[in-house]
Amino acid sequence: MAIAAETQTQEKASSDVSGVEKRRWTLNDFDIGKPLGRGKFGHVYLAREKRSNHIVALKVLFKSQLQQSQVEHQLRREVEIQSHLRHPNILRLYGYFYDQKRVYLILEYAAKGELYKELQKCKYFSEKRAATYVASLARALIYCHGKHVIHRDIKPENLLIGAEGELKIADFGWSVHTFNRRRTMCGTLDYLPPEMVESVEHDASVDIWSLGVLCYEFLYGVPPFEAKEHSDTYKR
Repeated sequence: MAIAAETQTQEKASSDVSGVEKRRWTLNDFDIGKPLGRGKFGHVYLAREKRSNHIVALKVLFKSQLQQSQVEHQLRREVEIQSHLRHPNILRLYGYFYDQKRVYLILEYAAKGELYKELQKCKYFSEKRAATYVASLARALIYCHGKHVIHRDIKPENLLIGAEGELKIADFGWSVHTFNRRRTMCGTLDYLPPEMVESVEHDASVDIWSLGVLCYEFLYGVPPFEAKEHSDTYKR
């Protein structure tokens, strides 16, 4: 069933999660609306939880594609980490369910969409707006690091904008717990610190580097180390 355009009050309802969490779900519990986005392993749809009337984003992932790319463990870790995070600048993961072919993630609906598209439209942000976003991200990262979580893939494509214009960190697919130092190179090259590029041990400070790169990009419209060739980005 298609979902009509929602009022701002209804958009805000997704942040009141009392009726959305802590139960077993099936696809029949939701009215599915318009597509919100498309990813490597599936699609995201606007949805309404029938019992509570809450508006959410339903991320639909295909098991066959997850298995083919050997990222099932990544998804399990993403669900485990994101479902336990509670911060106004972190996208909520309310729950998940699955059937024979798909895995469904029930996510907070960020009504104003992707920061990446907003930055493309504006070219760059004012100092005031950039400072507001960086401060919000810093608070969210301090919270994550206090919970022993490193995101490891902070970039505009993984940031969403809520109904009130607040920034929200999303996509915890590369996130890990920080009990041990890591060596894995992951994330997006333009935002990687030297220690990850060189595959040496790294810790939560990699997120702070990415935050600095973002600050530059917010103000100038391009990442500071961007180049036509990956090899040139490495050198920079």
